Amino acid sequence: MITIEMPLVYQIGIAIAFIAIIIAFSAILREKDDIHKLIIIDLIEITGLVVVALIATDLAEALILPGLVVGVAEIMAVSELWLAKEKLQQKHSAKKFDIEVMKTAPPIIGLLLAAYGIFLTGFSGGLIAALGLMIFFLGKNMGEHFAKIENAAGYAWALWVIAFFIFMLFPSQWFLAIMLAAVGIMLKVMAKMSLVGTMRGGE
Repeated sequence: MITIEMPLVYQIGIAIAFIAIIIAFSAILREKDDIHKLIIIDLIEITGLVVVALIATDLAEALILPGLVVGVAEIMAVSELWLAKEKLQQKHSAKKFDIEVMKTAPPIIGLLLAAYGIFLTGFSGGLIAALGLMIFFLGKNMGEHFAKIENAAGYAWALWVIAFFIFMLFPSQWFLAIMLAAVGIMLKVMAKMSLVGTMRGGE
């Protein structure tokens, strides 16, 4: 059995993460297409989270999960724009099966998961609520405008910032700050991940 000392593994991980970041930055300098640049920037964000994870501090734990979810959702959204630009979407609509359970089950399951996620709050709550919305959207072939979802993500970010300032300036109100941060994270994760369920190749 081969054993590797943790400091060596740590150094190798840091080196690989920084090499990936350098490669990604060099790709931005060489890339001409704007959409490709956006995708590369999101990849840099994820590799940056790897570096943060290797630091292994309390701040790292607070940043990794929300940052990773938001980063992956942004990559998928920008990739969808690239597919639309390159006209690589499916042009022929697939055959639709008229199954009753697909009409009734997604709203019920989605509502239950969303309610449970809101009850949990925080990152876990946002993820569960987002899963409920994903099931709802995937079960309904619908083309809607989702500006309200993006607005919710913006308000969630504002809640997060407000919670930070309350915690720093008014430490006695730490419980209020924690609850605001938990709700903000939940809304942010829920808004970003629910967009995955709407990606059906439409305009």
